[in-house]
Formats: sequence, structure tokens, C-alpha cells
Amino acid sequence: MSPKSAQGEASIEDVDVGLEVMVIPVSDVDRAKAFYVSLGWRLDQTPPGIVQLTPHGSGCSVQFGPGLTPAAPGSAMAYLVVSDLEAARNALVAAGVEVGGLFHVSPDGPVDGLDPERRSYVSRATFRDPDGNTWLMQEITTRLPGRIEGGLTSFGSASDLASALRRAAAAHGRHEERTGERDENWPDWYATYMVSEQSGAKLPE
Repeated sequence: MSPKSAQGEASIEDVDVGLEVMVIPVSDVDRAKAFYVSLGWRLDQTPPGIVQLTPHGSGCSVQFGPGLTPAAPGSAMAYLVVSDLEAARNALVAAGVEVGGLFHVSPDGPVDGLDPERRSYVSRATFRDPDGNTWLMQEITTRLPGRIEGGLTSFGSASDLASALRRAAAAHGRHEERTGERDENWPDWYATYMVSEQSGAKLPE
């Protein structure tokens, strides 16, 4: 049966569904809790026996605890999105986390180092929790078209917003070089660039 709203029938495509929590399998709850807290993830208030943490800037949390999942500890793999992979990796290493080297994907397989063009979705690095659950960090600055619905955008943290402003400033500098004149309407240009970048729309030139 199709979901209904106060306005009547609604299409399943119109039902907003947000991904709230991912359950990860761990063998030692206290050890896992200490590890994820060391990453700077927020410890949320939860019912007894359930540990929930939320990465900085994320709308989705992770949970673990006895009996939450039949999966074997260490069998989970998930993606984390960052706007500056090198900075994120350095911060994790400084916090004592063992992180693999930076690499980027290619038609021939993984290649060491950041993508030379710093294309979104291409540069990556991985780390594991004490049980071996794998987290793959992926650098994304420009979303693929249609990935963000309706042109709605948001920034999960001040650092993400600052990074977006820096990219907009660099792009705007190239824009002024092409036009040969100062753009007095730069706030609107910045706003258009940042929304387009995050929603996957065509970037202004």
C-alpha cells in the first residue's frame, strides 16, 4: 500500500528516508568505544548496552553492543567522506591511528598517492578499528549530478565550509582573470559555485 500523508496519497519516491545508524560488529565494546572516541567521534546518549558515536560533521551514526548484529567482528566495511584527504589522514595519524597510505583509483587498479587532478571520488585511504572493521576515506569536493536532491546543500562543520570557501575563492580568481575585471558581485558568485559544487550542477565560469 502506498504511504499516505495529510494531503492524501504519496508516491514512494516522495517519502523522505534518512540513513540514521550503521551497526558495526565488535568483540570488545569498551575497546571499540575507546577507539572511536579517540577519533573525535561524539559519544551519544543511548539506552543501556548500546554505544552510539557520530563522526564530526556526519548525519549518520554508528552503533555497537552485545546482540545488535550476528555479523562477525571485523567484517564491516564502510566509506567516510572528507573534503581534504591529506589533512584528514594527518589528523588521524597524529591521534595515534594507523592509516594506510594515500592512493587513487585508476583503470589499472590502485595507484600510490593522491589523484594528480584531485578529482572527487578518486583519492582514498583506509584504516581499521581494533576488530579489523575497515573504514575507507574518500575525498569528495564536487558531487556527481543528482547525488544531492533539489539543490539543497549543507556543510557538516566549519572546516568543511572553510575548505569550500577556499575552493570558491580560487575558482573566482580564475574567473576574474578570464573576464579581466573585478567582480563586485562576488558573494553571489561564491554562493552559486558552492551550491553547484555540492549538488553536482554545472559550475559557474
